[in-house]
Amino acid sequence: MKQHKTLLLAALLLPALYASAQDNGSNSPYSRYGFGLLNPRTSSYAAASGATIAMQGGREVNFSNPASYAAIDSLTFLFDVGLSLQNANLNEGGRKVNARNASIDYVTAGFRAAHNLGFSLGLMPYSTIGYKMVKETLMQTSTGEVTETDSYNGSGGLHEAFVGIGWRPFKGFSVGMNAGYFWGANTHTVTATFSDAGMSSRIRTYDSDIRSYKLDFGLQYMQRLNERNALTLGLTYGLGHNINSTARYYDQTLSGSTYTGDTISCLNAFQLPHTFGAGLMWYHRNRLRLGVDYTFEKWSKVKSPVLGTGALGGYTYTAQTGQYTDRHRIAVGGEYVPDNNSITWSKHIRYRAGLSYTTPYTRLTGQDGPSNLTASIGVGLPIMNAHSNRCILNFAVQYERVSPKVATQVKEQYIRLCLGLSFNEEWFRKWQAR
Repeated sequence: MKQHKTLLLAALLLPALYASAQDNGSNSPYSRYGFGLLNPRTSSYAAASGATIAMQGGREVNFSNPASYAAIDSLTFLFDVGLSLQNANLNEGGRKVNARNASIDYVTAGFRAAHNLGFSLGLMPYSTIGYKMVKETLMQTSTGEVTETDSYNGSGGLHEAFVGIGWRPFKGFSVGMNAGYFWGANTHTVTATFSDAGMSSRIRTYDSDIRSYKLDFGLQYMQRLNERNALTLGLTYGLGHNINSTARYYDQTLSGSTYTGDTISCLNAFQLPHTFGAGLMWYHRNRLRLGVDYTFEKWSKVKSPVLGTGALGGYTYTAQTGQYTDRHRIAVGGEYVPDNNSITWSKHIRYRAGLSYTTPYTRLTGQDGPSNLTASIGVGLPIMNAHSNRCILNFAVQYERVSPKVATQVKEQYIRLCLGLSFNEEWFRKWQAR
């Protein structure tokens, strides 16, 4: 009964915490393209080390690979929440902008449902859209010089709620699946106004309301090399499929106080890509773990809505491929704990470091978008209570550099502080009277 109450409490708390902590975590103009800026899908304890596909510790909810749920300890209930604070410096042709953002990264819970069977549920963003830009152009008209001011605004993002299961059919081998609900509303608006009051303003809006399912699968195999060392292989696959949602394009003209214009819809406008991941992790004496991950996302075959011109004139809005490029990510990192068996608090501090490189999935004016290089360091500070249960307060500092292919495009640098609290409490222990 206590397990059922715990699960119900977690199911109620997850959406409440996620909704109350949500904020727009982006000021990047690159969030204008595709689904926006994609969430790295790593937890606070992995924000510093980066490599997670082959990780299975039993003391954390590793949603990067659902096969890891099978390693969750039988006596504990895990609850993990993470958020990030970032300072962004944007530079375009010598014009610099500084922006600060905060966002929640995930809320998850996990426990062992039965012998060799782990269960998880959670909420997290899939992507984020948030930007405001202004561009001024000087035009020559019959009445003289006119300044056109184009304002670009975007907001929204996609979110994922999931439940996951991990099963270990025999020693060393586990499989798992995350089944998720995928939703979000995205809006992009371009407003053109003119210094000549006699010229009509033009407002173009692109919006969508996306709802679909999401399925991710994982596999892990651990091989003991000797008493002190073990090696784990991890594999993941995310199902690519059509998203039966509609995208709309609104083209309006404002003359005085009167709006006129047209609306065009694109049916079945989006797709999710097939994704593949592989990772290796080396464990040494329950103190050191070092890992490497590689992830491939097949975005080049994904369709998205494109505005075009029909054979008889007028606009068309159709779903086409060729707007994206395949995305690759490689990450290396590790974690060191001085002594897990020590009674000294400082010996339980977890020291982490990692490095990752990610290629773009979007294309800008015929060129690939910017690549990302991220370096990070962090610590996990244990919290001990009277029952010797251990929770972890996770801190990580990340430096991210966004490098465009074209020199005239915006260069971005981020300093990001990732915070997380991992509860690991012995809620399922059967107490005995003495």
